[in-house]
Amino acid sequence: MSRPAGRVLTLLELLQSGGTRTIAELADRLGVEGRTVRRYVDQLIDLDIPVESVRGRYGGYRLGSGYRLPPLMLSDDEATAVLLGLAAGRRAGLPTSQHTAGETASAKIRRVLPKHVARRLDTLLESLTWTEQTGAPDPPDTAVLLTVADAVRHRRPVSIRYADREGRRSERTLHAYGLVAHSGRWYVTGMDVGIDEQRTLRLDRITDARTLPGSFEVPAGLDPAQHLLSRFATAEYRHAVTLRINGTAGQIRAHLPASVATLTEHESPAGKTQAAGDWWRAELRVERLDWLPPVLASLDLPFVVERPAELRELVTALAARLASSARQT
Repeated sequence: MSRPAGRVLTLLELLQSGGTRTIAELADRLGVEGRTVRRYVDQLIDLDIPVESVRGRYGGYRLGSGYRLPPLMLSDDEATAVLLGLAAGRRAGLPTSQHTAGETASAKIRRVLPKHVARRLDTLLESLTWTEQTGAPDPPDTAVLLTVADAVRHRRPVSIRYADREGRRSERTLHAYGLVAHSGRWYVTGMDVGIDEQRTLRLDRITDARTLPGSFEVPAGLDPAQHLLSRFATAEYRHAVTLRINGTAGQIRAHLPASVATLTEHESPAGKTQAAGDWWRAELRVERLDWLPPVLASLDLPFVVERPAELRELVTALAARLASSARQT
């Protein structure tokens, strides 16, 4: 689909959301000039879509009362993609209202599909199983999610009410840089204006959000997803762990991903960095150590535990148990 055609469809979606939209607002949302908005409106009118012009100080455009889009016609591939997307979305921590909307949308699509296509898709979905998630993440509130997303898109400050892990409540002003979905949860990364510090906050802990006047600039080169993973890897937990591992970055990352550990090339005593694929230093912070020895064993790579001593003892104990089991007949 060409970009102008896509913007015309986006314009229609904006008008369908209800109310009167000013030309300035539509131009900002579409990333075009006001005269381009008028041209897109003319294209909708040419398609017999009743777009009305509203005059006055708060004028703009709106859809005629009672107008509804005609039913969508989906190909087999498109229907499969939509239904699989809806099924996956129910596993991805969607907001509660969106979870319900996904169920009803899936049912509506099934009702209008040709019977042979519906049967094949039902067979696919019935035969599909999912690995169990650890715990059931609390979904974010839909209104909060959309408000924060709008603040990210238009770089507007947002006032939020937030409850931390201990349940302490606070009001904060946030410069929201980006939204990240990770392991069934939704997060927002940004600058907490009150303490002048970059923070990563869970959306399900935000009970209210509203945009504020003004604007801000996002730091150049910021990657919200990478920032989130880095924060996870360096979070304040009980144990600080440092390892040296001999292998490639890919081999190590397969067992210690970026959300778990930071990885840097290990320097030799002479101060020269050794060849890539040789020794690496992995640093992580964890609440418990008991899960690490099996992970290190599964690496099947030479490694050294620099700290803590307690982890060395756990690794030695696991090695002894494995050796004892191997000797049994």
